Amino acid sequence: MEPAPALRIVAAEDSYLIREGLRALLATQDDIDLVGTAASLPEVLAVVAEHRPDVLVTDVRMPPGQGDEGIRAAEELRAGHPETGVVVLSQYVEPDWALRLFDPTAAGRAYLLKERLGDIRQLRQAIRSVAAGGSMLDPRVVEALVRARTARERSPLTRLAPGERDVLELMAAGLSNAAIAEGLVLSERAVEKRITAVLTKLDLGPDDPGVHRRVRAVLMYLAGTAGGGS
Repeated sequence: MEPAPALRIVAAEDSYLIREGLRALLATQDDIDLVGTAASLPEVLAVVAEHRPDVLVTDVRMPPGQGDEGIRAAEELRAGHPETGVVVLSQYVEPDWALRLFDPTAAGRAYLLKERLGDIRQLRQAIRSVAAGGSMLDPRVVEALVRARTARERSPLTRLAPGERDVLELMAAGLSNAAIAEGLVLSERAVEKRITAVLTKLDLGPDDPGVHRRVRAVLMYLAGTAGGGS
């Protein structure tokens, strides 16, 4: 049986040293092929259009504005190249950026802090995950979202019944339906019904596959905000 073809990657980073370090890191992986690099948002869009990579690994801040270019690239690619997964790397814990990245779906998106670059396993996991349509969120961003949740005054979470909030809280802790059922002393069918109610009350429509609706529901729970931050 022939091995699966290598994943084709474009790396975007305006710092030459970090870009070359990322190139060297990816070069150690036989199943990853770096097909192009970029140092600004316009270059990212041009290189992706030329190479049609499986995954874009991008810094969040680049020229021309040194602001949120990595997030904007992900937003533009969702419309123009939806088949390309995006891993955003940032040295900043910015919950609002993560919420924008995962809106309107978490599919094919990951947000990691640059400190994770020292562990190729985590970067590989993120690349593999988004290439397969999955998602990944840095634990430190989750912690920031938990803190931000208490500062939000208005939230669709107020629509949830106490039992539905209990289920959502355990979803945020990463528990499976079976584990939630055991923890709340419910049947799995009852848990599934509560999860359906949660997703409906949070206005997470059926057009997004269930696993990604769950990710977005958890993000909304952690941030205490509806569908993204400002």
